[in-house]
Amino acid sequence: MNTDKDRTAFRTRAREALLAAVQGLVLAVVVLPCGVAFLVLTLVSVALIPLGVGLFTTPAILTGVRALADTRRRLAAEWCGIRIPAVYRPLPESGNPWTRTVALLRDPQVQRDVLWLPVDMTAGFVTALAPAVLVFYPVEGFLVAAGLWRPYVGEQGRTYWYGFVPVTDQVTAFGAAALGALVIAGTWRFVPRLLTAHFTLTRAVIGASHAALAERVQVLTETRRDAVDTSAAELRRIERDLHDGAQARLVAMGMDLGTIEMLVERDPAQAKRLLAQARRNSAEALEELRDLVRGIHPPVLAERGLGDAVRALALRLPLATEVTVELPGRAEAPVESAAYFAVNEVLTNAVKHSGAERVWVDVHHADGRLRVTVTDNGRGGAVAGAGSGLAGIERRLGTFDGVLAVSSPAGGPTMVTLEIPCVLS
Repeated sequence: MNTDKDRTAFRTRAREALLAAVQGLVLAVVVLPCGVAFLVLTLVSVALIPLGVGLFTTPAILTGVRALADTRRRLAAEWCGIRIPAVYRPLPESGNPWTRTVALLRDPQVQRDVLWLPVDMTAGFVTALAPAVLVFYPVEGFLVAAGLWRPYVGEQGRTYWYGFVPVTDQVTAFGAAALGALVIAGTWRFVPRLLTAHFTLTRAVIGASHAALAERVQVLTETRRDAVDTSAAELRRIERDLHDGAQARLVAMGMDLGTIEMLVERDPAQAKRLLAQARRNSAEALEELRDLVRGIHPPVLAERGLGDAVRALALRLPLATEVTVELPGRAEAPVESAAYFAVNEVLTNAVKHSGAERVWVDVHHADGRLRVTVTDNGRGGAVAGAGSGLAGIERRLGTFDGVLAVSSPAGGPTMVTLEIPCVLS
């Protein structure tokens, strides 16, 4: 029984060592060229900022550095169960090149990612390659003993060094095999730990600091408070609409029905007129209830998704509106609802204040983010500061780590971009 358990444990550890070696070899093959390329491109691009060229290249290159770091974080979690926290500051896509470049260079997380590149291409390369060396190098010793020494030594009697063993004939070749066996016997249990050391080093360099995590907690606390305040305001609005609208009509209809009950025998004509009025009140109350439900969660949004819901919004606008939707799936219901009402608010602002003749709406999903861009050809001048309707949209999106960016120069056009991190099902 114990023998079977030992064999099972040995096979499990051997598989883990072989898997760690393969994974480390893949990392080593990718780490060095990617690290060198991104480091050189980053340094050159930053140096070109005074000439203006770097303002356009730096954001793209730093975005690539972030993608490389995010890939390493994902592999650390999947391969070794190591979580590497990251706190990136949100960047509006529609910002001008100077603003985006400065914001990226000031982001502490981006700075850590850039500093990680030289560490990754040196110490990171060694720790990634070490598991593969410890597993595959002994294989070479066995192959040398199996006859591979002959092509290396040749007829001239040259010496082939395997480690510190000089191989000149079959006997010394067996010595190379013995050295390979000693290496693999002494190190195979530690191979997975070396891969873990690689990701631990990565976490030490690009992992978010406690201060950054505390800042993140503060942001989440503020967005949660905003969400609670928004929910409370929404509840008060629903209560007010019910009290002033449908409830008042239903009360009036009840009073009319009581009057009809008294008049039905004495004055049938008046009773018929009151019945017609009660019917109108009931229809109007039903329509107000439908509008109220639509304001809470539109049926088209629940049934057909965000794309069709935005198209339905566009059909009700008095402006010519063009909607483009590229969504391969659906986001979670709260995300769809937040995006829908944000778009509704932006379109309402465009109708009321922009003086535009045409509106374009683009809805798509890329890089793990839902992006909605609303553009109008109005007079411009929109701002997202405190007191504007856009500030409320920004608070609504902040609950989901979303951001809002506004580009609205005087004279137009106005472009409002909404971004919410999410996955599609």
